[in-house]
This record gives sequence, structure tokens and C-alpha cells, in this order.
Amino acid sequence: MTKTFKGRPVVPGDVTAEALVTHTGFNTLANLKTAGSFLNPKGVLKDINNPEICGKLIPGKALCLPETIGSTTGGMVLYCASCMNVGPACMLFPKKADTLAVAGAVLTANWSDHPIVLVDDLGDEFLDYVKEGMKITVATDGTVTVEDGE
Repeated sequence: MTKTFKGRPVVPGDVTAEALVTHTGFNTLANLKTAGSFLNPKGVLKDINNPEICGKLIPGKALCLPETIGSTTGGMVLYCASCMNVGPACMLFPKKADTLAVAGAVLTANWSDHPIVLVDDLGDEFLDYVKEGMKITVATDGTVTVEDGE
């Protein structure tokens, strides 16, 4: 079954990726840092306060989330992860994206070879519907198609 959602393309682009889903805030620094280094080089998520995604890989995934949380370093952490090729392919939000996420996506779109597409305003049903591993296709106009594989 396929379901389509229409959102606002904050950082537009065409991408297809596997869903990585969290229903709690995504702390960029807590997830992407590692002991003794600013960023973990493999993209293994490290935030023990988010057991839904802790220990999972983020590179190239469609990160489906309600918001990012943390300090203002969040945008730069996303940019650095993208430059190291361990960032998400896209970030998808049911409501308006927070400024930390937007800053990171705009930085990557302008300064990185691995931009992060960002679409928000997909509606509350989006985060209720999407499950980890589903195939997600994002179009430049903000159309997000979710395939459940059945």
C-alpha cells in the first residue's frame, strides 16, 4: 500500500530513502557525537535518552521526527555529519520544522556535497503512519510518498 502526504519543501529535492522514525525529539549532538571526537564517523545514533533510535544508523535515511532538540550547535552538527557522508538523506516533519533543523538543512544545501532535503507540514497523520524501514520518496514540490511494502 502507498500513501501520499503533501508538505512544504523548506529545502527541496528529490530523494528516495528508507524511513528511520522517532516520536520524540532528535538531539543532534547527543545522537551524532562520540567520546573523544566531535562526530562519530559511522553515523550510529548514540542518544540513550531516545531508545527508539539509539544504536541505529542514520546515513542516507529518511529521518521522520517531530522536532530536533538541543543547543544551537544542532545545525552545525547536521552540516558536519553531511560533510562526512553520515547524515540523513532527508528530514520529514509533521508540523513546522524547528529552526535548528532548518539551519542544518540550509547549511548542507549551500555548503555540502550531500544536502539534506527538508519537508515539513506533512500533517499529524504522517508520523502516525510511517514506520521504520518503509520506503519514502520525496519530490521537489514537497510530495512525500510512503510505501509499506505490502
